[in-house]
Amino acid sequence: MKNTFGHNFTVTIFGESHGEAIGCVIDGLAPGIKLDMDFISSVMEKRKAKGRISTQRKEADELHIVSGYFNGCTTGTPLTILIDNTNTRSNDYEKTKYRLRPSHADYTANEKYMGYQDYRGGGHFSGRITAPLVAAGAIALQVLKEKGILIGSHIQKSRTIQDIPFSENIEELQKQIERVNSMDFAVLDETAASDMKAMIEEAASQGDSVGGILESCIWNLPAGLGEPFFDSLESTLSHLLFSVPAVKGVEFGLGFGFADLYGSEANDAILYDHGFRTATNHNGGINGGISNGMPIRLRTVIKPTPSIYKEQDTVDLKTHEPVKLQIQGRHDPAIIHRARIVVDSVLAIGVLDQLMERKATLAMKQE
Repeated sequence: MKNTFGHNFTVTIFGESHGEAIGCVIDGLAPGIKLDMDFISSVMEKRKAKGRISTQRKEADELHIVSGYFNGCTTGTPLTILIDNTNTRSNDYEKTKYRLRPSHADYTANEKYMGYQDYRGGGHFSGRITAPLVAAGAIALQVLKEKGILIGSHIQKSRTIQDIPFSENIEELQKQIERVNSMDFAVLDETAASDMKAMIEEAASQGDSVGGILESCIWNLPAGLGEPFFDSLESTLSHLLFSVPAVKGVEFGLGFGFADLYGSEANDAILYDHGFRTATNHNGGINGGISNGMPIRLRTVIKPTPSIYKEQDTVDLKTHEPVKLQIQGRHDPAIIHRARIVVDSVLAIGVLDQLMERKATLAMKQE
């Protein structure tokens, strides 16, 4: 039963949605890193529920760093972050605790933990547990940013509404990443943003929910990160992305679009101009499981929030009888706009872990 990721930069998450607190332990940080708490707070802010398009459960998500941090800098020992749960309504889950919620982890959690799991608000399976993931990711994002590596995501599509894609031009892409990183609702086209918000509000009014696709980019990542097979850059990042609740699909570069092309159309011609690059980026910046110096481009599918207020058919966990379920509590009609910073965070965790591996390899070669 593992809740830890990483080889060099490791992150352990803990807690339940309605427990006293949630948090993470980060190991592998070098001593002397001055944490930019304003930057970290701005990253945490992007995950918070806001307005009618999000849950009405509001949490302050103030970070309490209780170890590994002294006089404004990391000490090099494990850094532990606690986040209090302050706005829980556990009684909302009492009436329906034996009624398995469709597309939730209620049944699988019961099988895994033999009935001892905390069911309130989804317990350890709740999207609430992404808060410490974002806290750890914010630190990774800061470290990467200081090395000139940027990560950003936007909502490319939600149902039938589409945003403009990230640019193929390197300079324009950098500007777009910086722009979406300044937004709460990360959509490049203003009309599309307005239409998406209206659609989410309409779904909420019907007791329903929506999902969508996030397009992400890692900019200015050096070549050489990743392994040929089991720890390829794609598999490392996919491992993390599929650890985010509601993620049901990931593709790199053209992804499933390769199925429509000939090899002559799919291949990226190689150029040399003050360094190697490719004329196109159909492979999304990765060849043979290893970064090639082009921007890493990927898309992630976020399913509609499974907690909807429409009546649903299910089964009682104790009696095994068919029953109707009318969900109680406070839930998001869409999580994609909040999941965007969770995706950025886990990408940062994975990239920093791989970057540290690469630096260690290069250091041995130099010796």
